[in-house]
Amino acid sequence: MNIKVFLVNSFAKTAEGGNAAGVVIDADGFQADDMKKIAKILGHSETAFVSKSEVADFKVRFFTPEEEVDLCGHATIATFHTLVEQGRIHPGMYTQETKAGVLQVEVHDDHLIMMNQNTPQFLDLVSKEEVADSLNISLNEMVDALPTQVVSTGLRDIMVPIKNLESLNAIKPDFDKVAEVSRKYNTIGYHLFALETLGEAHAHTRNLAPLYGIPEESATGTSNGALASYLFEYREINRNEASHLVIEQGYSMKKPSEIIVELETKEKSINGVKVGGKAISFTEVDVEI
Repeated sequence: MNIKVFLVNSFAKTAEGGNAAGVVIDADGFQADDMKKIAKILGHSETAFVSKSEVADFKVRFFTPEEEVDLCGHATIATFHTLVEQGRIHPGMYTQETKAGVLQVEVHDDHLIMMNQNTPQFLDLVSKEEVADSLNISLNEMVDALPTQVVSTGLRDIMVPIKNLESLNAIKPDFDKVAEVSRKYNTIGYHLFALETLGEAHAHTRNLAPLYGIPEESATGTSNGALASYLFEYREINRNEASHLVIEQGYSMKKPSEIIVELETKEKSINGVKVGGKAISFTEVDVEI
């Protein structure tokens, strides 16, 4: 069977930037094994498979080269960018059925795509000693006043606060240990961040998910939705200015990316999380399975 796959760079800050995802837009009738095979052949961090839904405009399933995941931000951006590019939809509001629930996606006239995520859950506190050991850094390179904590707006990630940009970019992880800690806390991986940035962003990040076959990822929507919520929760951003955040990622991989997060807040609570950005189509391929 020959399958057409669209390849898209989501959250691209430059033509070389962003995070590549595969998109299959007519995946009705595909079995999970078929999707796994295609995702493994492509080798991108995630591939999205779009089919009909009885409860939403589309059903979308997401596969890494190793496993299915409940939700993927950059592959959602790639999916709706592809649907627009292929004339399947026009700018407007849509819903996608995912394993994380039915979520709303908005396509703007300029093709900025924003997706709703779940309201944040602040979960397990993680041993800083374990995390530091797995990253080959000292505890002094982590922010004392902030926790290493599992946070989820659809996927569980460990937030790891690093003191400065130099330390963040110098980290050379022990990926086997990162995978072990990720498995122990039932998370996708680590989301490292520093509040020092290169531009006018609110945070600079790196994302590690070796447990799912992704040593490092250049742009992650769900993780940055969780990070923005974490920064709001721990007052690391001005709560009066928290509605629109810009996050840098991918620079350590020479894939500059920009992720936009919008928080809907009331007093001390987060009532809604949206994550988005723009995408660039770069090719189409045929995959034989």
